[in-house]
Amino acid sequence: MQPQFFNVINDELRGSEKTHAVTDPRTEEDLWSCPIATADDFEDAVAAAQKAFTSWSLSTVLERQALLVKLADVLEEHADELTDILAKETGKSQALASFDIKGSIAQCLYYSKTSLEDEVQFEDETQKVVATHIPLGIVGAICPWNFPLILANMKVVSSIVTGNCIIVKPSPFTPYAVMKWIELSRGILPPGVLQVLNGGADLGVLMTSHPGIAKITFTGTIATGKRVLASCAKTLKKVTLELAGNDACIVCPDADLDHTVPSVAGGGFFHAGQVCVASKRIYVHESIYDEFLDRLVKEVERSYTIQEDAKVPSMFGPVSNRMQYDVVKGIVEDCKKNGYNIVTGGKTQAVTAKGFWLPPTIVSDPPEDSWLVQEEQFGPILPILRWSDEDDVIKRSNLANAGLGASVYSTDLAQAERIARRLEAGGVWINQAERPNMGAFFSGLKDSGFGGEMGKQGLLSYAYTKCLHFAK
Repeated sequence: MQPQFFNVINDELRGSEKTHAVTDPRTEEDLWSCPIATADDFEDAVAAAQKAFTSWSLSTVLERQALLVKLADVLEEHADELTDILAKETGKSQALASFDIKGSIAQCLYYSKTSLEDEVQFEDETQKVVATHIPLGIVGAICPWNFPLILANMKVVSSIVTGNCIIVKPSPFTPYAVMKWIELSRGILPPGVLQVLNGGADLGVLMTSHPGIAKITFTGTIATGKRVLASCAKTLKKVTLELAGNDACIVCPDADLDHTVPSVAGGGFFHAGQVCVASKRIYVHESIYDEFLDRLVKEVERSYTIQEDAKVPSMFGPVSNRMQYDVVKGIVEDCKKNGYNIVTGGKTQAVTAKGFWLPPTIVSDPPEDSWLVQEEQFGPILPILRWSDEDDVIKRSNLANAGLGASVYSTDLAQAERIARRLEAGGVWINQAERPNMGAFFSGLKDSGFGGEMGKQGLLSYAYTKCLHFAK
């Protein structure tokens, strides 16, 4: 039986005369029909959220946290169904798709025990000042396609625990799992608190410009993020942007290569490099460059092979949509045209009979000003560069579009920390690949973001802070 999908407005399932279907990245076959929300659907969702917010905003933190546990139960109960849907729309293996489900459950449970609390900010013999946190109103979540459920869910649980209502717009490349999850979650929250609308850029424009939306949380490209910010400025919305991360990875001469090589391989090729904080530029000290490169090629060829059967538990998969597939192919072809040294991979034609597959590709010593190095590739191609001077490699690492994450490998932890503190990124991982932790604030510096999410600190972007001044 073919699954059906609906926009969810005020807990009601709503179809549409206009639909679209996502292309399966493994087979290039059309998947299921999905309704596209209209402008009227959006206005109805805003009205439902405004009505719900009146009473929902007065609920207690403990009441809201109890409901997060119930949302986790829905994810757990329907894990197999959601995993199957998500694997189809993203091209992930079943094993990798389950990562989204398990991570979303963990997020619900984390915030069921984590919230903003009142804080005494000042007290003396004459007065006491208490900071309290109140919800913003309606949050609009514009979500990406690479980890559709876990990245949408982070925005949902952050909104709910702080007392906001939220309208979720999944990526039109991967709408299914998010829409099905919110459909299955009906009845847990009051109608209008959690809604989902499927649509493209035109729906995003409506969300960012509507005066009834108090905050936009967006994950996507730098160019689109700038347009979102400009649109939100007209109604002075609160905004959180998580944008591109052309992350640098620095391998020091004393790095333990038995640990570092597989970690870097995973950092670069997990989900075919389609991770916001994937290692995108690998800077290896010249004294170990040749050995590192030789080991990395062998590790990648062994562990990150194309597996067309989604049931094989692979952490590598196809590029998730044709648009990004064409981008990454263009980067590979640019490397070929310019005569760069491709040491493994590099094939872009007839890789498989069907699907958006590209083999893991490693390029040795491309120029620093190359497209591959200067721009985030968001795909399975990795430049390996040399360094000898610490100040120089830090300068090369700190591009404007590299402010999301970074990593450093060294057995000298003092050296690793010294380098990490000089890297201009919102998170730096030492002797491990870049993987966000739900308990840690996650934000991009410079062109990689505006504000941040996750951890207790991330909840501050979903609330106003109001100070109560008590006279003694």
